[in-house]
Amino acid sequence: MSYRWLKIGELLVESGAIAPEQIEIILQRMKLLGVRFGEAGIELGFYAEEDLARVLAKQFGMEYVDLASFSPDSESLSEIPEDLTVRFGVVPLERSDGALVVATADPTDVKRLEHLEWAVDGPVIVKVAGKSHVQRQAAGSQSVSGEALQNTLEKFRDISETGIRVDKDLLADMDEAEHSPVIKLIDTTLVDALAKRASDIHIESGDDGVMIKYRIDGVLSRAMEPLDRRFQGPIISRIKVMSELDISERRTPQDGRFKVRIGGRSIDFRVSILPSSFGEDAVIRILDKTSIAADLKGLSLESLGFNERELKRFRRQIQAPYGMVLVTGPTGSGKTTTLYAALGEIHTDQEKIITIEDPVEYQVPGIVQVPVNEKKGLTFARGLRSILRHDPDKIMVGEIRDPETAEIAVQSALTGHLVFTTVHANNVFDVLGRFLHMGLEPYHFVSSLNMVLAQRLVRIICPYCKERVRYDRTVLTRAGLAYERYGHHDFFEGRGCERCNGLGYAGRSAIIELLEMNDELREMIISRVPIGQLRQSAARMGTVFLRQAALEKVFAGTTSLPEIDRVTFVDEEMTA
Repeated sequence: MSYRWLKIGELLVESGAIAPEQIEIILQRMKLLGVRFGEAGIELGFYAEEDLARVLAKQFGMEYVDLASFSPDSESLSEIPEDLTVRFGVVPLERSDGALVVATADPTDVKRLEHLEWAVDGPVIVKVAGKSHVQRQAAGSQSVSGEALQNTLEKFRDISETGIRVDKDLLADMDEAEHSPVIKLIDTTLVDALAKRASDIHIESGDDGVMIKYRIDGVLSRAMEPLDRRFQGPIISRIKVMSELDISERRTPQDGRFKVRIGGRSIDFRVSILPSSFGEDAVIRILDKTSIAADLKGLSLESLGFNERELKRFRRQIQAPYGMVLVTGPTGSGKTTTLYAALGEIHTDQEKIITIEDPVEYQVPGIVQVPVNEKKGLTFARGLRSILRHDPDKIMVGEIRDPETAEIAVQSALTGHLVFTTVHANNVFDVLGRFLHMGLEPYHFVSSLNMVLAQRLVRIICPYCKERVRYDRTVLTRAGLAYERYGHHDFFEGRGCERCNGLGYAGRSAIIELLEMNDELREMIISRVPIGQLRQSAARMGTVFLRQAALEKVFAGTTSLPEIDRVTFVDEEMTA
């Protein structure tokens, strides 16, 4: 369901909120700002939020409720999930004949309301209210998140009495925590993000308020409705205090970290603060070492999603006595995980493996791991030089960022070491260009190189809500698939259910593009032949490119066509 712009306009005219000629002005403003019709009219000052709420209620056949004069029945709502108000941006009003009655400012967000029904395990009756009143009630007039966050915080405190130890003042003074809604919000957000296995928490400030988002399986999703802009400063200040950053500095980026210990679990939070047009934004990276270690224990190349064809080729290269194994891809594409899976397969007590990383995200028994510390002068290049004096057989360099590190890594590979490393590039051929542009001697570089592996992660369709779908000609053509061949082919997508939090996906799987080096390819690279010729030769030698690997997972029913369009480009030369 979506806004029907002219219908909204007609109803606003009918209600006397605007004049007919103002519809065109609102439409122009809507296109200019990239907002919806109702929001554009409010921004122009043509009508109030309550006028829009009344019209939306009339359009969708719902009841309007004035929250300014409404008092929810707290006793009858005690059974409602604690985070319902904040997560779904609704105000619970009452129970009526077994149904939950809620107020929302956006009755068009059908998917969110469906998720709400799953959360409360029952029917929901929706009423419409003004946006400011909904936000105020959802945030709580005397606390940012009201009773929902208070209850969650109580759970957090209960755990703390039985084994949580918080470093760097996470909860600070308990008396302050009792009365500060911002502290309750931050603490509860951290706990909620951990429970949902989020990798990052994004706090973004905008014209419409402060938005908190989680990155889960590589994709951002809203954790709650926008909070009032007046909380932006206190939220960022609280995060700075926890990370031991300068509260008075608001014009330059800052980076910090803090740690939480829950029983035997050690959870690191890395913080980045960035000035923006509306104040400061923050991104908190979550490193749950216990969870990562548990995942690492069962880690194998098969569990990453490598198919049998690529497994044979990759294993052949990681078992080589010397040379360089390069893995490339964007941040968060699983490069380091792939290298650890490879090291786990080849590690024996007869050989010494040393890694240098920034940071060391998880400990691996039997492997010497060195963390980069640039403030103390321990860079990748300096650390790699020292590592070579410790008589390693195999070396892992977390990332090659500069010509000096690249030169040392190449020399190490040429002098009898097997070097595993990563570099940021889009595909296997971009990697070659990156290294050559660093000023390396082409002959030495290609002589040291055993293979290049480009990697992406695609989300796996949730098995509990997986359903068959078919795509029309437009979708298939845009995806590079011939409609005549695939128009009647069954594809799969996730409908969204309780188990996957309505996302339709659960977990991720790797798609890879693997280029094995041989004498022919080395000669072509040294001769600087066009990329097109390199691609043709690589394909003839068995390389399957990223888009092809992604389509294989689509046809196998592992992932969906929209998902692979999110992470790969259509390859015109390889159009099916």
